Amino acid sequence: TMVYQHTKPMISPVRMLERSIYSAKYIFVENLYRSGKMPEVDYVVLTEWFDWIVANIDVTLDLIVYLRTSPETCYERLKRRCREEEKVIPMEYLEAIHQLYEEWLIKQTLSKVPAPVIVIQADNDMQKMMEKYEENRDRILALCNMQHCL
Repeated sequence: TMVYQHTKPMISPVRMLERSIYSAKYIFVENLYRSGKMPEVDYVVLTEWFDWIVANIDVTLDLIVYLRTSPETCYERLKRRCREEEKVIPMEYLEAIHQLYEEWLIKQTLSKVPAPVIVIQADNDMQKMMEKYEENRDRILALCNMQHCL
């Protein structure tokens, strides 16, 4: 599904994805493996498949916008949304995901980052986030070369 999202025909001049094949691999697959919920054999197969996709299919990104949010804020937002499927998400999971994003996009120790990164602090209310978006909009759209943004 994510490969399709990366490669489907464009219907507008900019493509923005909430998550990409890169975040699937470096955050969610990595978390499953590190937490012991994914056997090594599955991890190796998914890694080899990911490597093949990146080498053989155009899944390039022009920009990554990291909405850097603390696990505590994420947890509070989950509780406020009160979605049935999110009620079982523990704080430890959010902390682990946050740590992986930090390793990947900030420290850049997890893997090579495939595109420039703009970091926007996102522990704010919606009004402040709209202001932060407006402050960064031109930079975001200028770095998106009219094709691939995450």
